[in-house]
Amino acid sequence: MIGNEFIVLSLILIIAVAVSGFMRLLRQPLIIGYIIVSRYIINITDSSVSISTFAEIGVALLLFLVGLNLNPKMIKEVGKVSIITGVGQVVFTSLIGFGMAVYFGFSVITSTYIAVALTFSSTIIIMKILSDKGDLETLYGRIAIGFLIVQDLIAIFILMAISSVSSGADFTNIALQTVLKGAGLVIFVFLIGVYILPQLTKAVARSQEFLLLFSIAWSLAVASLFLYFKFSIEIGALLAGITLSLSPYRYEISSKMRPLRDFFIVMFFVLIGTQMVFSDISQYIYPIIAFSAFVLIGNPLIVMVLMGLLGYTKKNSFLAGLTVAQISEFSLILIALGVKLGHLPLEILSLVTAVGIITIAGTTYFITYGSRIYPYLSRYLSIFEKNGKKIDEHAYHQDKAYEILLFGHNRIGYDLLESFKKLKKKFLIVDYNPEIVINLAKEGIDCKYGDASDSELLDGLNLNKAKAIISTIPDVDTNLLLINKIKESKGNAIIVVMAHRIDDALKLYEEGATYVIMPHFLGGKQASFLLEKHGFDINKFLKEKFVHIEHLKRRKELGQEHPTHDY
Repeated sequence: MIGNEFIVLSLILIIAVAVSGFMRLLRQPLIIGYIIVSRYIINITDSSVSISTFAEIGVALLLFLVGLNLNPKMIKEVGKVSIITGVGQVVFTSLIGFGMAVYFGFSVITSTYIAVALTFSSTIIIMKILSDKGDLETLYGRIAIGFLIVQDLIAIFILMAISSVSSGADFTNIALQTVLKGAGLVIFVFLIGVYILPQLTKAVARSQEFLLLFSIAWSLAVASLFLYFKFSIEIGALLAGITLSLSPYRYEISSKMRPLRDFFIVMFFVLIGTQMVFSDISQYIYPIIAFSAFVLIGNPLIVMVLMGLLGYTKKNSFLAGLTVAQISEFSLILIALGVKLGHLPLEILSLVTAVGIITIAGTTYFITYGSRIYPYLSRYLSIFEKNGKKIDEHAYHQDKAYEILLFGHNRIGYDLLESFKKLKKKFLIVDYNPEIVINLAKEGIDCKYGDASDSELLDGLNLNKAKAIISTIPDVDTNLLLINKIKESKGNAIIVVMAHRIDDALKLYEEGATYVIMPHFLGGKQASFLLEKHGFDINKFLKEKFVHIEHLKRRKELGQEHPTHDY
């Protein structure tokens, strides 16, 4: 048995590598490839227990890493919009979905199940896509995380209600006990996080290997504790991450655990594929098309309306809305439970499965290419935006022309900022991380929240008046847009952009960049410069060493770490 499972796991990984390579060649999202592996290439139902265990570990590690980036200040910032949007989207989607199901001739019970299934979005899938895209730290990413977690809590209560009603238990008593147990667990975990974890992490951080082992153990232990008390492992793992979010070692933990997360999360997507059930659905073609269109278009519109009413800009509303354009694993579990209890025919599970495949594929493309889609729709999205000041503008500057514009205050941007201060030039920093913008504002630095890929943002920045425009964003398309906007403004600024690949750098030079920063080559160039400058004088090198150590300590205090990837 063990030998067979080992062979199955090996086959899954080998085929996943092949399919992933093919998907990357076609520039398609890898998630689609993972589901294809499980659904159409191999049959792993006999090993579902092992796959399920690996999948749950992947989910726990993914949510743990998400929690590491959710410090209490950020939760306070997006808590209101997350709750209102999460609850509002569930309510409106279920009402509209119920009406559509009744229109197609389904019974009241079946319509209710379908309507509720259409409301839930997949937290795991969205977290993976946002993480791959590097958008977890953006404002829309944080809001999306918030309302997806709200949806998960609602889904758990609905599943619990159906199970209790079917068994004849009193749902009110069960719900009350669940709330009390949940509150007790949260308080218990946070007390450990406040009074015990800081000392523990300080002790174990002396060994990088021990720190990694401790982090894995903590995330799985809290997830298991919540699972033992009949809660989801997602909530437990998320809280485990949040309790470590204020730790000075959170960046080291995050960078070391990403490879483990990526390995185990593949099993989750494979498992999702095996859970999808098909039978004869020819009679449901029109409902499938209608429900899929509603989830892909209607759900984002509901989120955009709600966020617009709360005072958010149309771009953040649009990007956050795209994250709910699919149904989740909870939807499949809900329908499967209805079939098991005799409330639904098996064909309904096939119908919802088809909607799941269509919407998961669709939303993967929507989110991956959302920033490219937005400029084409921007003029039509103004109806979702309230007039007046926007909550998410975060503009801490005067409306004036600046000599230097810096896009992205990250590792490289930090050093550039120090140079700007020495030059005593008027400069403005634009960053998509609201936390960074607020911290810069506290230091009295002119800054603005925004995304350099937003054409409308660039139009309002007086690019033609700037003497130097610098982008530390490694995305080639964003930098090409920035260069073209500077050309259109007929400005004569020095244009400095960043790239990680030689071909990208050459393309940026060809389009008009004055200089392209290539971080991976800067280290060697700096070392060669020091050798030419100091020769073999060890005392001069020791002075450079001590200066560098102080610089690195300051960077670490700011929470900056060297990236472990090439994008």
